Amino acid sequence: MDYLPITIKIVSANILIVGGGKVATHKAQILARFTTHATIVAPEITEELKALPFHIKEKTFEAADLDGVQLLFVCTGDHELNHHIKELAAERHILTSVCDDPAQCDFISPAIYRNDNLTIAVGSDSRDVKRSIRVRNRIKELIENGTLQID
Repeated sequence: MDYLPITIKIVSANILIVGGGKVATHKAQILARFTTHATIVAPEITEELKALPFHIKEKTFEAADLDGVQLLFVCTGDHELNHHIKELAAERHILTSVCDDPAQCDFISPAIYRNDNLTIAVGSDSRDVKRSIRVRNRIKELIENGTLQID
């Protein structure tokens, strides 16, 4: 799979996260660094998710939850449900990331380092996520210890 690395403005985008567990929490914490406009839908939602500045709907997902959505993260942990939600989203032309299932993704989230107005994203096309994280961490270390000058 080949992905085009792009930066998109999401500050006013209608973003939906379906899922309320560990993976959804991780994705939401990353999103919270860039926007306060997202909705989380799941029957059970972690306290960490509830602490984020997002709209919470503690309920079972319904197709109507996709109304007006522009960017979708599907993180339910139920592969059959994830696939069903992805199909509904595709019918509506909603860009979707089915977490932990790269073959179903329209986009993937890279490992991100952010420093003021500079954002560095390291991606592996979902082939080696841990490697992306190691490279991101190395870049962060080089910048923060002054070895890599970014000014």
